[in-house]
Amino acid sequence: MKINGNEIRPGNVIQHKGGLWVAVKLQHVKPGKGGAYAQVELKNVVDGTKLNERFRSSETIERVRLEQKDFQYLYAEGDMLVFMDTETYEQIELARDFVGDERAAFLQDGMQVTVELFEEKPLGISLPEHVTLEVTEAEPVVKGQTASSSYKPAVLENGVRVMVPPFVSAGERIVVDTSEVTYVRRAD
Repeated sequence: MKINGNEIRPGNVIQHKGGLWVAVKLQHVKPGKGGAYAQVELKNVVDGTKLNERFRSSETIERVRLEQKDFQYLYAEGDMLVFMDTETYEQIELARDFVGDERAAFLQDGMQVTVELFEEKPLGISLPEHVTLEVTEAEPVVKGQTASSSYKPAVLENGVRVMVPPFVSAGERIVVDTSEVTYVRRAD
């Protein structure tokens, strides 16, 4: 889909210089002399390199629509993670480093994830915002600590370390934010 240079918004994916780029930051500039333009910081979807470009309103850019599909996490096989398309039941394998080691630790059997695809090629993956995990190790509360500001380290069943309030102990289930890797609340 063709759009004008001044219609780019943060989050848009465009085809530019033979690659796919996502607009990260955007600033509209109206100089005293000459035409207005959009100063856009772009990030390459594939390798993560950054680029600053100017787009005039008279230029046309190819905006790309990414297909979002629901997949179910099945299992890990070596360095590969296996997912199944919930509509067609086809399986795909994604490298652990594509997902990210820290985020891959939050994958649980049967978990629903969203994979962004461009021409059937996976470009990104989103995990659920929150997951429930059991605390396997938590330091005991130190007498005199106040519950308002002091957090203590804890280890979750998936091996991830997270800071928790003093009242959380080993064996409890807690809700964790997957993007920030932070404690949210006790699980119900």
